[in-house]
Amino acid sequence: MKTFQEYNFFNDNIIKAIEDIGFKYPTPIQEKVIPFLLSSKKDIIALAQTGTGKTAAFGLPIIQKINFKSTFPQALILCPTRELCIQITRDLCTFSKFSLFIKIVSLYGGANINSQIKSLKNKTHIIVGTPGRIIDLIKRKKLYFSEIQYLVLDEADEMLNMGFKDELDYIIEKLPNKRQSLLFSATMSKYINVIAHKYLIDPIEIVTGKKNIVSDDVKHVYYMIESLNKKYLALKRIVDINPDIYGIIFCSTKKETKEIAEFLIKDGYNADALYGDLSQTQRESVMNRFRNKNLQFLVATDVAARGLDVHNITHVINYNLPKESEIYVHRSGRTGRAGNTGISVCIIQTKEIRNLKEFEKKIGKSFDRFMVPTGEEICEKQLFCFIEKVKKAVVDEKLMKKFIPEIQKNLELFDKKELIKRFSWIKFNHFINYYKNSKDLNPVSYSYKYKNNYNYLFNKKRTFSKTKKLKKESFSKLFLNIGFKDNLTKLGLINLINQAVNNSHINIGNIEILSNFSLFEVEKRYRNKILIGMSRINHLGRPLSIEIKN
Repeated sequence: MKTFQEYNFFNDNIIKAIEDIGFKYPTPIQEKVIPFLLSSKKDIIALAQTGTGKTAAFGLPIIQKINFKSTFPQALILCPTRELCIQITRDLCTFSKFSLFIKIVSLYGGANINSQIKSLKNKTHIIVGTPGRIIDLIKRKKLYFSEIQYLVLDEADEMLNMGFKDELDYIIEKLPNKRQSLLFSATMSKYINVIAHKYLIDPIEIVTGKKNIVSDDVKHVYYMIESLNKKYLALKRIVDINPDIYGIIFCSTKKETKEIAEFLIKDGYNADALYGDLSQTQRESVMNRFRNKNLQFLVATDVAARGLDVHNITHVINYNLPKESEIYVHRSGRTGRAGNTGISVCIIQTKEIRNLKEFEKKIGKSFDRFMVPTGEEICEKQLFCFIEKVKKAVVDEKLMKKFIPEIQKNLELFDKKELIKRFSWIKFNHFINYYKNSKDLNPVSYSYKYKNNYNYLFNKKRTFSKTKKLKKESFSKLFLNIGFKDNLTKLGLINLINQAVNNSHINIGNIEILSNFSLFEVEKRYRNKILIGMSRINHLGRPLSIEIKN
């Protein structure tokens, strides 16, 4: 694969900026779009998954082709939300940091319009804006488009979905007919053809990957509950079973977004809400706290989350299933970016399973079902995660040196076992107390499918099942190459077994989930099926390796 420098696409100033950012190789969409834009004036439709570098694909060629001696705007980039507008502007400024004479202006609602008018009085080459604020400035006669050569519609399908059709018509009527129009989107939604027919002339279509297919770096899972009143409880358990989670929780409405954020904050989580009615100052404050990881959870609506570009998000949680698969693609695209892996979680009621199956067909991905974790599992996972952190902790000996003698003096009454017990209790008593009388949140009919597994796992009787006891010699012990460091739980292992052999009536004996591997017992008659089946599946993107211990 050639580097940006070897392709010889750009001038020295742009190459210097690219190297300064750390870009070396163009992404697939950049590899296709950049040479086309640099050599052709035809309109294009470019479709690529979220997080694949679309902004650089159109931004870098436009910066290269800008005539910096002109005093009028030459490129207009329209996008649906303030956040996306800010993000695109930030990226373009980074790309042009060594192209000193190029001026980029960001125009969006919620910010001081007088400051924006003032910025337009100076020489401006590229304008990035939202439709409402652009129209406002046109009507005030503060914005003129007579020299526009490039129109970029970024996520234009979402602009139509948000009701901006009349605004787009008004703005585009003000542009010169002789221009190059570029439409960029992550999905081939029903609006793309409408936009192409109305605003583009004989466009070339450039596609990387498959249309409406989510990233291969994202794992898709779902948890099933019986009723709405269990949804927030299930959310808490999903969050608690993933100690290092850093994610976005998507809700359908502004009201629900605010409520869920308030519930999480009340329960001691670092969370905040992002929705359309926030002022720009409030919005930027929330986003800065989330980017800096001062917030663990961002609870957001789909509109508010458009254009979010935050690195290392581990989970996207769909508190509600979106109505359209295209929206799900955008949601899940917030994680699994830039080569990282991520998990997209759906919390559904039993009646929504059909909707989920339709999503599977449309996006070409299967969803793995997980049981809502028990309180016992959560406490165990949190405890072992804490132990791993203790083992990896790097102590500053110089800072601690003066405190150690006093600490030893105060704790000399306790032996090692007692100290471990007390420190663990201080760390985990809130989990243990909260979950000590917790109930199973899984639907009874759903749990019934796992009846034998549950009885052997927890050694307790369930009213909805009867399990035939087997002799010890009827079981075979197997070794698996993943453990709790790989986010594996006992119920997660059961899910993998059932997924591997498509049989929920296999009796399972003792299970040990250790740090880097697991040991479990299964009926000997199913042993070979499990060995073959589990060797063909992955856990969070990692291939499974399994072998017989006895």
